[in-house]
Amino acid sequence: MKKYTTVLFDLDGTLVDSGIGVTNSVAHAMERFGITPPPRQELFKFIGPPLVQSFRDFCGFNDEQITLGIKYYREYYSDKGILECTMYDGVLELMQSLKKKGYKLSLATSKPDIYATRVAEIKGILPYLDHLAAASTDEKTRATKEAVVEYALELCEEKDRSKILMVGDRHFDINGAKSFGLDSVGVTFGYGSYEELKEAGATYIVNSMKELDELL
Repeated sequence: MKKYTTVLFDLDGTLVDSGIGVTNSVAHAMERFGITPPPRQELFKFIGPPLVQSFRDFCGFNDEQITLGIKYYREYYSDKGILECTMYDGVLELMQSLKKKGYKLSLATSKPDIYATRVAEIKGILPYLDHLAAASTDEKTRATKEAVVEYALELCEEKDRSKILMVGDRHFDINGAKSFGLDSVGVTFGYGSYEELKEAGATYIVNSMKELDELL
């Protein structure tokens, strides 16, 4: 096992289960367009990718519709959806353990920075973070996972990338890590399957926060 010094965490599907809030917000946006939302299970695919990408890929929206879709999404998410999330079991214990071991911890999330910060505050994660790297609020200037990981690396004191580990639940997280030569851990309790994480090339795959703590 390599000796890592820094851990980058995805947020949605990795530290918090945001499924209800995200899917309710997407459904609200669709209804504002006059679209009947599909069953909630089909909306889970919106968890992970930036909204720009999701509205384009899953709804076929053009640039103007994407901008409006994000506005509608935030109508619900800003006041209600952001509160409709729960923290996965063992998150705070894991962060406490890692900090005691001397790790530097950071978020690397495609959630816009204003919302990522609020969620981290609400759930008590923020005090354990050395840095918070998130998508830009406009979801355009820093929208892809690769751009978020790049920003996280700029913030990190550790410059030896072999000592930095990315943790996430979707192939976006694994691919973002691979783009910069980082090792990665895929977690199976989020919104990506074991098969998805393995196919993406995750360095390690774990099933719980306890397993991640033991791994490190």
